Amino acid sequence: MRVRPGRSCRRRRYSAEAWRKAGYVEGRNVAIEYRRAEGQYDQLPALAAEFVRRQVAVIVAFPIPAAVAAKAATTAIPIVFNVAGDPVKLGLVGSLARPGGNATGVNSFLAELGAKHLGLLRELLPTATRVGLLVNPTNENVEGVTKDVAAAADALGVQIDVVRASDSREIEAAFATLVRNKVNALLIGSDVFFSSRRVQLATLTARHAIPAIMNEREFAEVGGLMSYGTNRTEAFRQLGVYTGRILKGAEPADLPVVQSTKFEFVINLPTVRALGIDIPPTLLARADEVIE
Repeated sequence: MRVRPGRSCRRRRYSAEAWRKAGYVEGRNVAIEYRRAEGQYDQLPALAAEFVRRQVAVIVAFPIPAAVAAKAATTAIPIVFNVAGDPVKLGLVGSLARPGGNATGVNSFLAELGAKHLGLLRELLPTATRVGLLVNPTNENVEGVTKDVAAAADALGVQIDVVRASDSREIEAAFATLVRNKVNALLIGSDVFFSSRRVQLATLTARHAIPAIMNEREFAEVGGLMSYGTNRTEAFRQLGVYTGRILKGAEPADLPVVQSTKFEFVINLPTVRALGIDIPPTLLARADEVIE
């Protein structure tokens, strides 16, 4: 049972044998229903309320807006989340070690990587003095991300130009602003909408010759310059493990929030060459993967 951006819904039924192999639940079939809001976060409360009315066994929610909507919709149905920011500050749990309510899950730290991203950009471009920050104003993490990046920028003596976008047209407008302001590089904030528009973002950064970094490795895979972020496969595997344990009778209050420890740094070398960047060998050596 998943609450996440998108309008379509699907229903799948897995055999008990398949779930036993995955280590989830014994002796019964499990139906999984998906709801998506397609980046329209204002739809999420209604989608979460629908799951409550249907009395589902557990709600798996990601990213942050979906988790917040699910938590607001119920204090009884277990919630397993994957969020990019601090779940305590988001009001999802009482503490990481002792969640204390009906929710637990994974903190993937994606919203907290802004300073790391800025540091990588500055290492790649040591003379950069003006960096753009693209954020989605409808995401709950926007204020925290902006503050963290601004603080890191002050320490490095870098000016940050914040641009906002929550749909494709606004992304185009944001890039027009970045070009007009002559930014040296771009940091793309953590947001599932930006993930869904990674091809558009990679295309625009190439078109306007703006070196950019994002938290999704798929950004580098489709032509973006660099990515640094959590290993999502591991994070979602943990969601499955916790969901299975709850279906077997465990209480979310007793399951500590898992904090991601696996991160990936990916560099797209053809994009480096296309941008005419001399990449420091030390930075190249630290990459977990170099796309040739």
